[in-house]
Amino acid sequence: MTRETIEQILKFRDERDWKQFHNPKDLAISISLEAAELLEIFQWSAEDVWCEEKKEKVREELADVLMYCILMADICGLDLDEIIQEKVKKNAEKYPVKKAYGSKEKYTKLKG
Repeated sequence: MTRETIEQILKFRDERDWKQFHNPKDLAISISLEAAELLEIFQWSAEDVWCEEKKEKVREELADVLMYCILMADICGLDLDEIIQEKVKKNAEKYPVKKAYGSKEKYTKLKG
């Protein structure tokens, strides 16, 4: 995601004076609610686990989740690139390629 996109989201918020309503608790709730709406797209879909026919709705809900995540990072003073890179590094340590390749097991259950 570009800095320009992040700034556009923050500008949208600031132009409406909505920052006053943004606190970590309410933003976390909003992230969870929007993630639930994303999940709802696939509810009762049986074998239909792909998004091709639902792509437009997935795009809309995923955008909502990401925008709230950007707002949460901003209000908490977190750098998105930094926290994502740190998490990828931690995950690489928990899931080394030799143990995790082709496996869906949690890192505590990986063999080898």
